[in-house]
Amino acid sequence: MYDWANSPFQSTVINAVFPIFFASYAAKGLASVDATAKYAWATTIAVTIAAIAGPVLGAIADFKAWKKRLLAIFMLVGVVAVLLMATIQEGAWMMALAIFILANIGDRMSWILYDSLLPHIAANDEMDRASTAAYAIGYIGGGILLLLNLAWIMRPEAFGMRDTVMATKVSFVSVAVWWLLFSFPLLRRVPEPPRVVEADETRNEPAFRAAFGRVGDTFRELRSFRNAFLMLVAFLLYNDGIQTMIRMAAVYGAEVGIDSNAQIAAFVLVQFVGVPFSFVFGMLAGRIGAKPAIFLSVLVYTIVSIIGYFLATVLQFFVLAFLVGTVQGGSQALSRSLFARMIPRHKSSEYFGFFSIFEKFSGIAGPLVFAASISLFGNSRAAVLSVIVFFIAGAAVLTRVNVREGEAQAAAASLQAP
Repeated sequence: MYDWANSPFQSTVINAVFPIFFASYAAKGLASVDATAKYAWATTIAVTIAAIAGPVLGAIADFKAWKKRLLAIFMLVGVVAVLLMATIQEGAWMMALAIFILANIGDRMSWILYDSLLPHIAANDEMDRASTAAYAIGYIGGGILLLLNLAWIMRPEAFGMRDTVMATKVSFVSVAVWWLLFSFPLLRRVPEPPRVVEADETRNEPAFRAAFGRVGDTFRELRSFRNAFLMLVAFLLYNDGIQTMIRMAAVYGAEVGIDSNAQIAAFVLVQFVGVPFSFVFGMLAGRIGAKPAIFLSVLVYTIVSIIGYFLATVLQFFVLAFLVGTVQGGSQALSRSLFARMIPRHKSSEYFGFFSIFEKFSGIAGPLVFAASISLFGNSRAAVLSVIVFFIAGAAVLTRVNVREGEAQAAAASLQAP
């Protein structure tokens, strides 16, 4: 249910509404290039803060058995920040970006803690299905509220709203209320995992001191959990390709003549195609394993890159959107569950803090290669093909992950815990 609760933040705020609201309203008076640059810097700041703080937050959550408590705190930070978006006035770009950074920090921190609950609520043979089902449910929730929000924004008078600005602000309020309301099932029903104190720790020592010690220990341990570490490296590589395609799709589509309405429709298509295919990938992982299923998703992304090179029509753009929708949820969900199976359960928040770092910093090299390819070859079509290198490299590293060995090592570490 937390996927259902939080997904509208991603679909409505991050992807569809806030960027346009910021550029056309909050940053009014700024040159468009300055507005874009400031928005990019705000995104970078939020991602960096979340990535650096993630492992420390995870260590505190594990040491104090505060996974749910800290999840609730950061969920509330995100909810309040999204509510504050409705108070942004025209031209108030500094306030808008400060609120945007706060909302992203609340969102990302809460996800570290949410992901870390997975190995505590599902056995190894259940994690793939639980993770993919959660992504599917998230697609439904995010898609439903996105459609309603877009209806308000496109036809505000039909819903008794004054104008598009008012409808946009009401959309922000709806996301905040949705996020808060549907977080309660997790907070009420999911048990807090038991506290485990390491042999060199005392139960009453300060949480921050214990956390920083644990972060160093976990970083050293991560390298000894070879298969989990290789999984992180593989994820960093192929997810870099995925994130590059997501971020550059709108720009590339506009360059080849795909109008904004078609792009919005394609985004909605991805949301709803993702629902059944996330379940499909869960069932597929049960039959052939999560690792082969991830290979399949990477192959589909490679095909998307090749088709993208020849992109010329709106129909082809929708075909690409459909293909992305078939694998986007499955690839992310199975990456999460495969990693969860190869880490010690009692330190799951700490390990998912590092998972968050790899997740946040994937997407840095891809755009650089994309931009370099444009400079080198003089067009974006070659740049679309260049993304394939990340899929090939990620798949190559993934071949070296021994899932059974990783699961056995994680189980042994959990049994040895105090």
